[in-house]
Amino acid sequence: MELYGHPFSSYTWKAQIALHAIGAEYAFREVGADHPDNAAFVQAAHPAGKFPVLRDGERTVIEATAIVEYLAASHPDGGTLIPADPLAATTVRMIDRVFDNYVMASMQRVVNAYLADAENPDPAEIAAGKAALQRTYHWLENWLSSHQLPQHVSLVSCAAAPSLFYADWVERIPEDCPRLAALRAELLALPAVSRCVEAARPYRAFFPLGAPDRD
Repeated sequence: MELYGHPFSSYTWKAQIALHAIGAEYAFREVGADHPDNAAFVQAAHPAGKFPVLRDGERTVIEATAIVEYLAASHPDGGTLIPADPLAATTVRMIDRVFDNYVMASMQRVVNAYLADAENPDPAEIAAGKAALQRTYHWLENWLSSHQLPQHVSLVSCAAAPSLFYADWVERIPEDCPRLAALRAELLALPAVSRCVEAARPYRAFFPLGAPDRD
């Protein structure tokens, strides 16, 4: 298998965490100016030219969630990524959407404001993104008070780890969300996640808000 993406990309992490967790052998194809062939493949494979993209023989899978689903269905050790019980699987998929659509997307809204104008980012966009993060943080904190995530790496882990990692850089998880803060710490300690953190470390200078001196 070949995974096309970038080490600093949150959605690339999402796919890599699954690959690492199940011990899948794959070649990483970095997408960037230094690797035009990889970039050209992604442009052709994805309708918007976005990564990650997984190539497994003649099969190409786009979108990080679909890649995790594919690994769950096709890899001998992928069964832990998605629960076998349909109702449990529904919950995992639901919370995956929460992390992607309301944590990752809200974080990206703030980042995009800085990418658009690093010197004068749109204050309305920043405020809206941070407010959305706070709302989602508290929703997740309440959800965690009566639910537990799987103890092993699952689709939720793959979504939660990168989204909470970068979102906390944009808007700190508040003190009144201790369960969520603990979840972030637990996820970052997982070997499958820490590999992504370390691989991305050389690129921290590119974080448009300035990477904090932690993690």
